[in-house]
Amino acid sequence: MSIEDRVAALETRLRAAEDHLEILNLLNCYGPLVDSGSGPEAADLWIEGGTYTFTTPDRTIGTLSSPEGLIGMYASEGHMGLVNTGAAHLTATPRITVDGDRATALGYSLVVLKEGDRWFLWRAAVNEWKLVRTDKGWKIEDRFNRPLDGAPDSHEIMRRVIAK
Repeated sequence: MSIEDRVAALETRLRAAEDHLEILNLLNCYGPLVDSGSGPEAADLWIEGGTYTFTTPDRTIGTLSSPEGLIGMYASEGHMGLVNTGAAHLTATPRITVDGDRATALGYSLVVLKEGDRWFLWRAAVNEWKLVRTDKGWKIEDRFNRPLDGAPDSHEIMRRVIAK
């Protein structure tokens, strides 16, 4: 193997490691942004027109678009009620698959909520994040979120993404 081939292989491996690290950092910024009431900054993690599809506690499915829909949700009475009570949105380390300028991340998200003097796990969900490389770095194109409430669709998303 020539030195040029070795350097090219190292550059490819370095690019892959940098992509994974940048995606991890992006996803791990989400919680501190939404928990601090920084809605516009949280919405900026998405591309313009990117989507967030989620399930509410009553199992209604909703989709919001970036930036306006996300900013509105983060400023809503429901979300700000969590923030003002004391909440931590946690993103567990995801499984990341990069394919050129597109990536998918599968992982859990947890919401810890304060109630009086105690903290408790309020919500656990599985997430599929679709990301794209932009001229500003990696951004979220879509976040698909389902609660881990035993329903078949939360299990199916895990099976589908792991199979990729």
